[in-house]
Amino acid sequence: MNDRVPPPKGPTGLIADILGHVAGLVRKEVDLARAEMSENINRAAVAVGLLVGALVIALVALNVLAAALVAAIAELGLDAGWAALIVGGLLAIVAFAMVAKGLNDLKLSSLAPTRTVKNVKRDARTVKENV
Repeated sequence: MNDRVPPPKGPTGLIADILGHVAGLVRKEVDLARAEMSENINRAAVAVGLLVGALVIALVALNVLAAALVAAIAELGLDAGWAALIVGGLLAIVAFAMVAKGLNDLKLSSLAPTRTVKNVKRDARTVKENV
């Protein structure tokens, strides 16, 4: 059994330890930032998908509204035309909601790595307190 206690480290050994810990901390923060950015990019991709979906629904709504207008003018007997108008109006409302949600999710502030920034600030405080 080796019961030898390692000799106390001098100033250079302590500095090397501190630098090693700081390097490890920086590596972990970079990994966290990378993971968080990947998460945010995935959210942005979903937001773009919502915008594409909204565009498709808006085109359908325009087609239905156009058909409703044609039917209303052709018949002047409001039954089929008004029904198509109601459906087109509802589709337009759905498209508007999807666009609003997609644009809100694409704001730059929602893409920033906020957890990483908080961790870096906390780590900087801890390093200052311990040095």
